[in-house]
Amino acid sequence: MESAESTLFDQAMSRYQAGEDANELLADFEAITEASPNQSSGWTCLAWLQLLTEQSEKALRSARIAVKLNSQDPQARINLSLALLATKSKGVREQVDVVKKILFAVPDFEKDLKESISDGLNRKPNWEELKKIKTWLGL
Repeated sequence: MESAESTLFDQAMSRYQAGEDANELLADFEAITEASPNQSSGWTCLAWLQLLTEQSEKALRSARIAVKLNSQDPQARINLSLALLATKSKGVREQVDVVKKILFAVPDFEKDLKESISDGLNRKPNWEELKKIKTWLGL
């Protein structure tokens, strides 16, 4: 039986993938993380939406929670790197190095990360931090 939280997550993800504006989805992902505070994917998505909507400080908090919950999720670490860059905080290189190690160990993640970066640049074409991360990771 599916939980209400996973159904809400799936519905919100489908709406995002269908091109719905990030601002429209923020409240849903805030509700998802409130209902399931230990679900790293909810925090990862929330951080991404916050980055897309110029909420860098909030994104930094969300991304740190996502990485704490799942340190092997490369998207969570990319979001943390982006938030660190956007807030001019330290620790970006360390996060990028961990992502490189994860990609070396699990090459299957590369396709998803390339899609995510492409999506981010389509939604926010002048996203300088994402362009830097893309270059640093060689994606």
